[in-house]
Amino acid sequence: MKSFGVKPYLFPMPAYMIGTYNEDGSVDVMMMAWGGICAEDMVALNLEESHKTVANLRARGAFTLAVPGISTLKESDFFGIASSNQTEDKFSCTGLHAAKSERVDAPVIEEYPLTLECTVVEMQEQPYGLRVLGRIENVLADESVLDEKGRIDAAKLQTFVFDQMRHDYFAIGEKVGTAWKSGAALLKK
Repeated sequence: MKSFGVKPYLFPMPAYMIGTYNEDGSVDVMMMAWGGICAEDMVALNLEESHKTVANLRARGAFTLAVPGISTLKESDFFGIASSNQTEDKFSCTGLHAAKSERVDAPVIEEYPLTLECTVVEMQEQPYGLRVLGRIENVLADESVLDEKGRIDAAKLQTFVFDQMRHDYFAIGEKVGTAWKSGAALLKK
């Protein structure tokens, strides 16, 4: 095996979109990869203090966390490239649409198929960065990603993940097994 030293090389990394409002009420969206679900009703975001999104989180105490589809890859990548500290109203550059969440003080990006509406519970300043803990207040899913029983179908999300090692995105969606069943036969050994 080849050694790479200390690197943040874990695959896959999520490509999540954090939606907040700026102080003037305009929409801010940031792509993030370092974070995810940390409890039944909680998410954890690991962010750098310098992000405009962090100032918005402190001011508003709320955010949305969305899963983007491949159809919005270009716009989503732009949200990871452009900084709201340098690009005024970067959201309007994309042509995407936002509506105000009915549950939290944050925008819901209409083109994203899955969105968690969250309130900030805690902002933990750590030696390795800022951890934001958010409580999931509601989950919104576009009708197009639901199965015949009304459940969210991961394959229909048509989403992508981030490859930290080569800086690429990979599409996901093919079912390859069933959780808590595919390996069950090994319990009998």
